[in-house]
Amino acid sequence: MKQPVFTGSCAALVTPFAGGEVDYPALLRLLDFQLENGTDALVICGTTGEASAMRYEERLRTIETAVRHVDGRIPVIAGTGSNNTESAIAMSRDAVQAGADALLVVTPYYNKATQKGLIRHYNAVADAAGKPVILYHVPSRTGVKCTAETYAALAQHPNIVGVKEAGGDLALVQKTRELCPEDFYIWSGNDDETAPIMLFGGKGVISVAANAAPREMHELTAACLSGNFSAAGRMQLRLRKLCEALFWEVNPIPIKTALAMMGYCQEVFRSPMCEMEPANRARLEAILREYGLLA
Repeated sequence: MKQPVFTGSCAALVTPFAGGEVDYPALLRLLDFQLENGTDALVICGTTGEASAMRYEERLRTIETAVRHVDGRIPVIAGTGSNNTESAIAMSRDAVQAGADALLVVTPYYNKATQKGLIRHYNAVADAAGKPVILYHVPSRTGVKCTAETYAALAQHPNIVGVKEAGGDLALVQKTRELCPEDFYIWSGNDDETAPIMLFGGKGVISVAANAAPREMHELTAACLSGNFSAAGRMQLRLRKLCEALFWEVNPIPIKTALAMMGYCQEVFRSPMCEMEPANRARLEAILREYGLLA
């Protein structure tokens, strides 16, 4: 039986930049903040990490730096997806060489593969990877939707362990749970759906909000894992305004802005990402103060 890569809250970490390069001292500060506050796993170079705007060698060094600093304390999952199967295979192999414990592989964007094409793509990556692969379903960014039947087919691969489900479709989550074997695990890909997805058997969340509120997201998922959904529901509702604020503009603009306000990194983005609109920035600062996240 395949085991989940992690249970609980996994922060989809931002990548800090300064002077046109990765800010490695800031990266270490961010990693320490997560480790000190109970985060159960980390995704490096995912969507929130602006991976699609990073150079190949830069992504690998960032993954390697995180793996070395975390030093086995929690799983490090590398974002290695691409709209090109050969590129996804190459990045996945190199991320494994860099020490990643598992891989997060987004559906191939822009090409808009059929379900047959998705199955071939993911099986090819999983064949080459030699490490657990988590599918990443985020149709709002990729234009591609997976079906529960596709998940059921992919669940047969020994290296494919589950999906980060960010489609906003709880009916799909339920059908996936019905059609797939017990060892095909589901993680919420939307912070505001963490408790509902875990109610349907999800193992946790791959979270944007955990960048700024790692302890709170860990406690929310811990309540779900212990079966205390009454407490979890209250926690989910308490975090609603923060989760909403972090998507006032496209991710990762608000969360990186928040972390800059908190003193962990600079407010620097890779084009085509840019700084937050002043009005939204002011509203975000007020929300962070309301949650006690600013001094």
